[in-house]
Amino acid sequence: MLIVTSNDIPGHRIDAVFGEVMGLTVRSRDIGSQMLAGFRSLGGGELPEMTRALYESRQEVMARMVSEAQQRGANAIVAMRFDTSEMGTNWTEVCAYGTAVFAIPLKEGEAGATGQSIYLNSTAGQQQQA
Repeated sequence: MLIVTSNDIPGHRIDAVFGEVMGLTVRSRDIGSQMLAGFRSLGGGELPEMTRALYESRQEVMARMVSEAQQRGANAIVAMRFDTSEMGTNWTEVCAYGTAVFAIPLKEGEAGATGQSIYLNSTAGQQQQA
């Protein structure tokens, strides 16, 4: 699944739009990590426990968004964004959202074709021949 934050994909033609897709999770911070992060914050610097929790949350919501897009028949997501907000004192909401589309790589000689789209077309042709 190709996922971009731009509204289009260079070297590709968007052939179908399936609409908005999203993945969402709400996480509570476990008391141990929260206390350890609180102590670490006194000295400044990164809070690895919180970084890990946010990273895992983002991976989870991305997977959910991709799954929804695949169920609709999409092969790409454009205009992807993350949104994170606090809910109360111990809950964090993480959301990934974008527009599910079917994107076709442009062939060599087509206006707007890129090296990547030409390569994708050549490898697709080789796979069909095999």
